[in-house]
Amino acid sequence: MENDNFNTFLTSNIDIDEQAISLLPSSCKTLTLKKGDFALREGETCKHTFFIESGLLKQYTLDNKGKEHILLFAPENWFVANIESVHFNRPSNYFIEAVEDTRILLVDEELILRLSQYSRAFLQFNNKLLHSHILSLQTRVTQLLAASAEERYLDFIQSYPQLVMRVPQWMIAAYLGVTPESLSRVRGELAERNNRSRKA
Repeated sequence: MENDNFNTFLTSNIDIDEQAISLLPSSCKTLTLKKGDFALREGETCKHTFFIESGLLKQYTLDNKGKEHILLFAPENWFVANIESVHFNRPSNYFIEAVEDTRILLVDEELILRLSQYSRAFLQFNNKLLHSHILSLQTRVTQLLAASAEERYLDFIQSYPQLVMRVPQWMIAAYLGVTPESLSRVRGELAERNNRSRKA
């Protein structure tokens, strides 16, 4: 079955029956992206929520100098979308791009509404995802305003432990809002501090 990964994710996280799973239509397409391909470009209207079956996406914007500012990374079993574009039918301010070869499921809003109407468990799960997304964005804003570069890096490691070796340092820096040189200095200071602790 084409959507096995998504079905497994749903049944593993929600008390949802087979009849609800059967609502997944054949029109729920799968898209395969090569590294550097776009799931969404700035100016396009986002029509789907993307479920990452394998691979890794990043969501980012470009400033007027062409510098990337990464909002989030989305690895396997994550959902990502431009919420504003999906729900308000507005052109996206963000790009969503494959960091590595990636396979995503395109989940449209009609399907989400049908599953929410059929299954209260799915409705609660979808609301929890939305609230978690809002909390994550609020935390990101607070960190960028008030946290040190070291604090932001340590939070990145905690939030994305599996990505430290998969994401280039310049992308991590673009996520943290620092230069690659500053990130290199932070990592060096942390490594030196850890070495001193082990020797003590």
